[in-house]
Amino acid sequence: MGGGAGTRLYPLTKERAKPAVPIAGKYRLVDIPISNCLNSDFRRIYVLTQFNSVSLHRHIHQTYRFDRFAGGFVEVLAAQQTPGNMEWYQGTADAVRQNLRYFLQEQYDYIIILSGDQLYRLDFRRVLQQHIATEADITVTVIPVQRNEAKSLGILQLDADKRIVRFVEKPQAARMLDKLRMPDKLRAHLQMKTGEEQFLASMGIYIFNREVLQKALVNNETDFGKHIIPNAIDSCRVYGYIFEGYWQDVGTIRSFFDANIKLCASKPSFNFFDRSYPIYTHARFLPASKIVDSRIRNSLIAEGCIILKSRIEKSIVGVRSFISNDCTLSETIIMGCDFYQAHHEAHEPIPMDIPHMSIGRGCKIQRAIIDKNAHIGDDVIITDKTGAPDFDGPNYCIRDGIVVIPRNAVVPAGTRI
Repeated sequence: MGGGAGTRLYPLTKERAKPAVPIAGKYRLVDIPISNCLNSDFRRIYVLTQFNSVSLHRHIHQTYRFDRFAGGFVEVLAAQQTPGNMEWYQGTADAVRQNLRYFLQEQYDYIIILSGDQLYRLDFRRVLQQHIATEADITVTVIPVQRNEAKSLGILQLDADKRIVRFVEKPQAARMLDKLRMPDKLRAHLQMKTGEEQFLASMGIYIFNREVLQKALVNNETDFGKHIIPNAIDSCRVYGYIFEGYWQDVGTIRSFFDANIKLCASKPSFNFFDRSYPIYTHARFLPASKIVDSRIRNSLIAEGCIILKSRIEKSIVGVRSFISNDCTLSETIIMGCDFYQAHHEAHEPIPMDIPHMSIGRGCKIQRAIIDKNAHIGDDVIITDKTGAPDFDGPNYCIRDGIVVIPRNAVVPAGTRI
């Protein structure tokens, strides 16, 4: 599911779809669910798109290609007007409904529905095995969360057989949350600490039997989490698969920023270096990064970068980034560039005296996101805005205390933010 407008990730979604937002210096968000499918040997994949989808389509077509004998595909299904329906997608369920005829062209027994903006690693074959073993009509993957997280997620109750008996979307009242707490018996089964208060939240990952999905969509309901799943609990066998690994919804600027910065830890919760379960992305033919007389700590540096005499700590430097002399970066995400800027002289290896993309001389940047192809002039200072209200400036935004420099923005030399 990649059709949402992604308003909570603005301005990163100003010119691109949410699943196309870069992550970890060289990947796109959509690479996570597609890689999970490929590593689970699920190779018939549709990506449903709608808003700002050009770059997402380009990335998918450039990245995921199967040979003609493999029997797999990653195919884009863009929102379209038809004689039977002239409207855009009205929600997750409506998006599937409008494309159901494509899913039913072949004799699939099961259909799995995934979100395009989550960071996790999961073998879907295990979920499918439980789905078959319990003779479920629908299986929802769930994850234990704390009370403060439960208010922004769909919370479920499971019986002793893991069958879902109740579903409440984003419960706010304390009394309701008290009723939805995981029982002690289930916490003991999961080997959780005694007295630890936990709730089970939907991860937005669903497995449907083919016929069940068809029947569930014979209505005007628009969303799986708000409508389809709660309505199915009384009439269908709906079970929960309890996932105990790392999972993070990166649908807001703060959650996206935090998830990226945590990747810089020596032992991050999500490991891109797992050779047995790789994350795939577009193959680029770039030179190794050049780092000159710099100090770099706990950071990720993608390929094709040039870094000159600077200090970088707990930061991510995306592909083709250029960082000039005497810069200090802390907890900063630089998404990099789509291309190298042309030089005045062919023999000049590094553009030192012309406008450039990425970071100019003497910049000091703390807790910021620099989107692709941005130009930060010399001696620009961007400070931590934790606690500051959201704000839209002429060439920057503040969201959740994070300064975001939009794609292609130009920040003049000497600017203070």
